[in-house]
Amino acid sequence: MIIGLTGGIGSGKSTVARTFEELGVGWVDADDVAREVVAPGEPALAAIAEHFGTEILNADGTLNRSALRTIIFEDPAQRQWLESVTHPRVRERLLSHLERLQQQSPYVLLVSPLLFESGQDKLVDRTLVIDVPESLQFARTLARDGVSENQVRAILAAQLPREERLAKGNDVIDNSGDHANIMRQVIQLDRRYRADCA
Repeated sequence: MIIGLTGGIGSGKSTVARTFEELGVGWVDADDVAREVVAPGEPALAAIAEHFGTEILNADGTLNRSALRTIIFEDPAQRQWLESVTHPRVRERLLSHLERLQQQSPYVLLVSPLLFESGQDKLVDRTLVIDVPESLQFARTLARDGVSENQVRAILAAQLPREERLAKGNDVIDNSGDHANIMRQVIQLDRRYRADCA
């Protein structure tokens, strides 16, 4: 069984995934895979540099994510072009990682901020939404990522609205409390997911 774990930026998806990992559950993060497919030497990076120019590359040949983020959040057409290049490659790589993890785990998590927006929800059996109030998302992202308030607003605007995400989720974890609160919710869901796999 594959559980699609999602939530807006700053909702604590990785924290929740690591909590499941403590219980022996394997997971793959779509953001990590998205970074893999644009690493130096990957065909996607070559296509991106050809399209946007070498100013989106760092001196060491890696992708300057900040420069690219600025371009794509100001121009939806450029974001769509980028997604047309990266999403199929991310999907293929995700399937490969999930297949490997399924050999070692009772069920696996696909952690993806754009689970519904990217169509990755078609790869999973259930969806789990990590939910926090938008004000908390905003504060956590500003503190963690060193981005401007405008960039955080643009990222939030590009993601599914909170109400829609909650409506699409099969399960929800409220991550506005402390770690003990998360752990209680994760243990409860882990028991249910294991029973469903049995």
